[in-house]
Amino acid sequence: MLTIVVYHYVRPLAGSRYPAIKGLEAHDFDAQLDYIARHYEVCGARDVLAASRGQRPLPASACLLTFDDGLADHFSVVFPRLVNRGWSGVFFPPVRAVARERVLDTHKIQFILACAADHVALGRRVADLVEQARRTTDIPSADELWRQYAQASRFGDTADVIFVKRVLQRGLPEDVRARITAALFDEYVGVDEAVFARELYLDREQLRCMRASGMEIGGHGAEHVWLDALDPRAQAREIELTRGFLADLRGDAGDWTMCYPFGAYNADTLALLGEAGCALGFTTRVGLVSDFRAPLELARLDTNDLPRDRNSAPSAWTLQALGVEAVR
Repeated sequence: MLTIVVYHYVRPLAGSRYPAIKGLEAHDFDAQLDYIARHYEVCGARDVLAASRGQRPLPASACLLTFDDGLADHFSVVFPRLVNRGWSGVFFPPVRAVARERVLDTHKIQFILACAADHVALGRRVADLVEQARRTTDIPSADELWRQYAQASRFGDTADVIFVKRVLQRGLPEDVRARITAALFDEYVGVDEAVFARELYLDREQLRCMRASGMEIGGHGAEHVWLDALDPRAQAREIELTRGFLADLRGDAGDWTMCYPFGAYNADTLALLGEAGCALGFTTRVGLVSDFRAPLELARLDTNDLPRDRNSAPSAWTLQALGVEAVR
């Protein structure tokens, strides 16, 4: 069994400018790494790739650590901790984020939510903007969108939060979503976008430094969009831009990996990635990897699926990874 864990924001949240951002406290990250060290053997992407090709087996309790979205946290907080432990991680930055020119809409939404004191009121504000947009654009009503998207998530997001996320992520035409998101970002966050982007994201030199120290860099699309919402030609462009970015960063066009933004992909995505020579694909499907029959559809656990107490007894996921014999 291979356990793959995904992280996003990892930072000292308490006392920070955005304490409500949905992230992992740095001290909780330390405790979870201690827990992982007790129960797993951390491996690297190259180990997983070799195992997927039958070249060498993984340890019985193998664990791969992955970090999505190209956040500056990954250089300042995560990277030194992994180096100190002698571990490797896989980092998945979107191409546009590394340019550090603008904030991706998905992150604007997250910081809008972090800055909004009342998510019910924010949901009403989004509904009002939707209704305003309907005066000039043929889009669903706010009530229709509410019925379609307002469902609480497994990690505690309320129906109002999921409504805001889904409407602004994919529930409206791209140009309408972008306009509403930009207006809300100005209203709730109120920071110059270029300044915010430079603070939020990694740059190329940081990625090269991380890679030189044993970290692996994979693809996360160019614009961080739902690939399954694109036609094959648009998907092919996203994939080619991703592959080109990684080849330029590494100085070669060797094996590369892909993490699907929002976990979204379809049969066209898999076919195009196969043609482009992608070796491994990482999903948001929750589970462990028991074999490599579908190397482009690897399941992962979220950080919230594992304990943040270094002394915790093995969780259900850990017991499954270790096997009954290893626990007795």
